Amino acid sequence: MMRSLYSGVAGLKTHQTKMDVIGNNIANVNTIGFKSSSVLFRDVLYQTTSNATGATTNTGGTNASQIGLGTKMASISTSITETGAAQSTNNPYDLMLDSSSFFIVSRGGVNYFTKVGAFEVDAAGCLVTSNGYQVMGWQVDPDNPTVIRKDTVSALYPESEENKVSSPEMTSSAHMTGNVDMTDTELTSTDGKTVSVSIYDSLGYSYTVKFKMTQDAGQADKSLYNLEIDSIKDANNVDILGADDPSTPNVTEGGYTATLGGGNSIQIKFDPDSGLFEYAGSAGQKDSLLKITPQGADRGDVFTAKVNGEDVEGITIDFSALTMFEAGGKSSAKMVRAAQDTTGGGRAAGKLNDVSIDNSGKIFGVYSNGETKLMGQIAVANFDNPMGLEAIGDSLYKTTQNSGDFDGIGSAVDENGGKMTQGVLEMSNVDLSAEFTDMITTQRGFQANSRIITTSDSLLEELVNLKR
Repeated sequence: MMRSLYSGVAGLKTHQTKMDVIGNNIANVNTIGFKSSSVLFRDVLYQTTSNATGATTNTGGTNASQIGLGTKMASISTSITETGAAQSTNNPYDLMLDSSSFFIVSRGGVNYFTKVGAFEVDAAGCLVTSNGYQVMGWQVDPDNPTVIRKDTVSALYPESEENKVSSPEMTSSAHMTGNVDMTDTELTSTDGKTVSVSIYDSLGYSYTVKFKMTQDAGQADKSLYNLEIDSIKDANNVDILGADDPSTPNVTEGGYTATLGGGNSIQIKFDPDSGLFEYAGSAGQKDSLLKITPQGADRGDVFTAKVNGEDVEGITIDFSALTMFEAGGKSSAKMVRAAQDTTGGGRAAGKLNDVSIDNSGKIFGVYSNGETKLMGQIAVANFDNPMGLEAIGDSLYKTTQNSGDFDGIGSAVDENGGKMTQGVLEMSNVDLSAEFTDMITTQRGFQANSRIITTSDSLLEELVNLKR
């Protein structure tokens, strides 16, 4: 039979394969995270009718005469590292990878890899794909809740029962700020200037502590002031000190007593020459301790707690930010919950309001009480040859001998200059214009190969018709 007949058949098969790939690309033009494929052809064996000869003294050299036997598919390659366009969804669990990395998902203890970041949470609060594969990452270090422990990847539970609530925390720090004007008539009155601050106990209940600030009438030095505890009222406006005069010793009516610097009041001293704060209580001291203690077994010791691993028995008030400058006879001194670096302010109990995922894949819970808590980090996988991964459907890939292995730990997406974007999905990277162009050339190639077969058939017919 004629060799061209089989060459045409081979051409039909390869062009049919290419059309199948083009059809799959176009079918998935709107598939999230889909990576387009392309087909390469190569020629096959050649039949040599005459070998090449070298030049001699009397004759020149000749080239070999070879007849090709058609074509076959060389490879089907996937443009797996080419990032598709971004589509905004505003879903906090929709993520897009701007890198050659892959999300790690698992089912039945087997890890798979995907570019599709359309995630959700299941009934247990676990981060999963739409098909129920668990999204893998790293957990928070139990000894340091602000640090991620990069260990073997495991399932992430951003909305577990533990993460749905934020525990209360007792106020452990406060500070006074603003200015004291020595000519302010409030400071020389009986009632003094009122300074108040809200605080939380260890159970998350709020209180308002009221202080009275007066110029020390017993001293000629107008740079010396007294700060005295006036009342501590709960959310129902009930004074927990239980007496109009909190300086009365052994107050038990309200169940608690309070001391500031060991007594009911503390002296605040300014430098009369510069107007800057000098000390509180005694020389060299910038702060004082507000201590609230129960006066009976029926009252909880709620103003004593462990904060950031340390035992705290009261509220440390820092006075170093106060000044004593002329201000038109009006003082602006006030007390602020939390230290000057904003730590130790305490909080009430809170509920999970939102989940935020930063560019490195760290998951943060945002709570109604203002706390932001680290919940874990989404890890990614990188491969020496990502095009060597095997697609298994459902937008998933698995490793092969040619892709390289996954080490079980992974890496952070920003380690290689990539990033993770929240509220965005990666669309298909199919280029329709290129696909339709390939479809035209493939159709014409298929048509031309079919013509080879019909023409070869005509030649065979002529051969058969020689004997008539």
